[in-house]
Amino acid sequence: MNVRRCKPPAYVAWLVLGLLYGVDADKVNKHKPWIETTYHGIVTENDDKVLLDPPLIALDKDAPLRYAGEICGFRIHGQNVPFEAVVLDKTTGEGVLRTKEKLDCELQKEHTFTIQAYDCGEGPDGANMKKSHKANVHIQVNDVNEYSPVFKEKSYKATVIEGKKYDNILKVEAVDADCSFQFSQICNYEIVTPDVPFTIDKDGYIRNTEKLNHSKERSYKLTVTAYDCGKKRATDDVLVKINIKPTCKPGWQDWSKRMEYEPGTGSLSLFPSMHLETCEEPITSIQANIELETNHIGKGCDRDTYSEKSLHRLCGASSGTVELLPAPSSTANWTVGLPTDNGHDSDQVFEFNGTQAIRIPEEIVTSSLKKPFTISVWMRHGPGAREKETILCSSDMTDMNRHHYSLYVHSCRLVFLFRQDPAENENYKPAEFHWKLDQVCDKEWHHYVLNIEFPSVALYVDGNSYDPFLVTEDYPLHPSKIETQLVVGACWQGGILRMSQFFRGNLAGLMIRSGKLENKKVIDCLYTCKEGLDIQLPEEVGTGIKVQFNPSQSLLTMEGDDVESFDKAMQHISYLNSRQFPTPGIRRLKVTTTVKCFNEETCIAVPDAEGYVMVLQPEEPKISLSGIDHFARAASEFESNEGVILFPELRIVSTITREVEPEGEGEDDPTVQESVVSEEIMHNLDTCEVAVLGDELNAEQESLEVDLVLIQQKGMEMSSSNLGMIITGVDTMDNYEQVLHLIRYRNWHTQSLFDRKFKLVCSELNGRYISNEFKVEVNVIHTANPVDHPNNVMAQPEFVNPMHHGSVDLSGHNLVNAHQSSVVPSAATIVIVVCVSFLAFMIILGVFRIRAAHQKTVRDHESGKENEMDWDDSALTITVNPMETYEDQHSSEEEEEEEEEEESEDGEEEDDITSAESESSEEEEGEQEDQQNVNRQQQLEWDDSTLTY
Repeated sequence: MNVRRCKPPAYVAWLVLGLLYGVDADKVNKHKPWIETTYHGIVTENDDKVLLDPPLIALDKDAPLRYAGEICGFRIHGQNVPFEAVVLDKTTGEGVLRTKEKLDCELQKEHTFTIQAYDCGEGPDGANMKKSHKANVHIQVNDVNEYSPVFKEKSYKATVIEGKKYDNILKVEAVDADCSFQFSQICNYEIVTPDVPFTIDKDGYIRNTEKLNHSKERSYKLTVTAYDCGKKRATDDVLVKINIKPTCKPGWQDWSKRMEYEPGTGSLSLFPSMHLETCEEPITSIQANIELETNHIGKGCDRDTYSEKSLHRLCGASSGTVELLPAPSSTANWTVGLPTDNGHDSDQVFEFNGTQAIRIPEEIVTSSLKKPFTISVWMRHGPGAREKETILCSSDMTDMNRHHYSLYVHSCRLVFLFRQDPAENENYKPAEFHWKLDQVCDKEWHHYVLNIEFPSVALYVDGNSYDPFLVTEDYPLHPSKIETQLVVGACWQGGILRMSQFFRGNLAGLMIRSGKLENKKVIDCLYTCKEGLDIQLPEEVGTGIKVQFNPSQSLLTMEGDDVESFDKAMQHISYLNSRQFPTPGIRRLKVTTTVKCFNEETCIAVPDAEGYVMVLQPEEPKISLSGIDHFARAASEFESNEGVILFPELRIVSTITREVEPEGEGEDDPTVQESVVSEEIMHNLDTCEVAVLGDELNAEQESLEVDLVLIQQKGMEMSSSNLGMIITGVDTMDNYEQVLHLIRYRNWHTQSLFDRKFKLVCSELNGRYISNEFKVEVNVIHTANPVDHPNNVMAQPEFVNPMHHGSVDLSGHNLVNAHQSSVVPSAATIVIVVCVSFLAFMIILGVFRIRAAHQKTVRDHESGKENEMDWDDSALTITVNPMETYEDQHSSEEEEEEEEEEESEDGEEEDDITSAESESSEEEEGEQEDQQNVNRQQQLEWDDSTLTY
């Protein structure tokens, strides 16, 4: 049986195929295309093809399927991107990047955008296509030398003076519009005009090759061209015209080379009529440097010559400063052997020649400097040998050569060494700090300040801060009981007991102080000069002139573009010295001028103007000390806690003498002489010294004292010794008077003291001006005291007159000095009255005892004795001799007579008695003396050779 198979209908087949195709389509375009993340390309501005690195290729994992595995295109993202990407092969994904328009490197050298690839999707209609990630593309446009050089100016013009060769007359300049460095740079200029005495360099500067002559050629016309580095010549050459002017002498006119400055007159105008001759050149800018040379004055310029300690105090530094190089004095004598300038007109400096050094006394500086401290010094040092040159050194006194701290110079380097004390943790610590400074070896004065606060050390040179370029470390020192020696100018080697590392140069103002100088203003104040240049610009000049000073105001720089305004500014430059007594001498002055024309190049040469300022000798002040120079005080005042004021009425006056020219009709008469006028002035003092004349002070029984609280309030300092007292510190004469009024002399053992002499001298500016020597003599008035002075008659003081009172020999001091200026104060009078009263009491007591035993003898002599002893004993200091004995009848009679005389003269005493009155009384007594008076004098013998009769 034949089975006949039935063929399915055609639509069924298509249905099956459709279902199969739908199933496969879901699996066709699974992946996105892939490209690189970054591309770099280069294109020349006259080409459209871009060379990419890496090449533009897109890959798809759906390959080799048709459509899904093929790349249909690239898409560029960005604004106004002048590029397009084209697919070269869909199967391989290869593409190319090219320009859509002509690129211009001069407009834009680089382009940056993003690119993205996409596949063909699922079919020819591109349905369900997929995109790759976005990749960054950087394109650089290469330049083509398409532009020629072009000159900035259409023509150039310059003017020169005949007979001179210029380094450059003017500068021509061309530019190139190409974008690349190679094609945009001008590599060469060339003068096309032949046979001209000019040349041009590669920078466009034109100069003459020979001296020009105005009579031969008044002007030259040159044609100049330019070449870029691609050797492309300028399209248009430029014309340069150079005019030749006859010889002219430009420079500053109408000024004096010598200018005199009178101290105390304020500022001195240096160039009141000065003007610049430009020889009719069109000036566009002027620059002038006015330099005042003061390096030969003091320490680089005129400064206050007070002691460095006083300057620290004036500048606001706190106390605690120790001056290691003070001016030699009775209390600071360790600098006596050093050579100095010896001219008190300026700063006092010390010279070290490589063989000299000084030891600082042990009590001046403590051996251990644990707290932050400061070292400051003025130094002038030139290039020296390779050995170390020590400025300051603290080292072992014996046994070893250890340096505890030192400041030294070594090969133009400043080095500070500080070996710290032993510590529990003996690790390496900073020990040496090195600074390499030109100032160390330039033979000029410089001010150095070191702030030491370990582990850091700050250095200031002339007010500017410098960091050390090298810091070395070392172990702290081992414990030792060896004493240290501080030396200036060398270093003491305790192991070999001699000096080494001597310094060669000049030093001044070497100081050590506790604490830091943290305030920059204090450091600047120590360095600031008191003289310099000054300028007060007139209103009409306005802002057309720029002015700049250096820190010391010794250099003034001015810039301007108008000659007339510049002249007015120069006429207002002045010299100023703020010191009341400036250092006399020459200050050289130099004006250096640079003039420029249109192209800001020199068109005329202005010669330097040189002169000098002569600072005249200031009128020297005469400091006069006056007051009570001779007086007497009771011994009890010397022994009291207050003591005796030495200068109770001291007056300090300073005057200057000036010559006044005659006025009116006698002004032109040569026979009329100038009159001399003395004027009182006010200024400061910096030292007053009270010196003891005669024997030195015995600290066990006498002293000079002053109110230390007032000293500190005034900002002064006091030092004393067995030679006297010194008060230092810059202050007014009135304040010094107040302090000197309070100086007291005490002596708590006055038995053998009859007088003391003192000398007072004050000075200004570290001894530049010294007062007169004011000498004071103080006498001691001794009172009656039979217990403490049993032998008073054996040591008769001065100012004693012999007075005979009955049978008792009374000796004492005459209260009136032989000098006209002596004074008997009220206190002495009170003491005299008390002594007389005490004597009267003793006499009365003795009389009562005598009357009981010798009443009959008293009646016989009563009337005669009253007339015989009629004399005035007012204001006498009477000393009773306790050794007197009553051996005979005459003694009792004399005491009785003395009592009666005391009673009869009661109420007639006076405060004072002159030497003339004393002499007259003695003459009257001499006429009335009898044999009984002679017996009394023989009874008590004493030396009256010192008495005035």
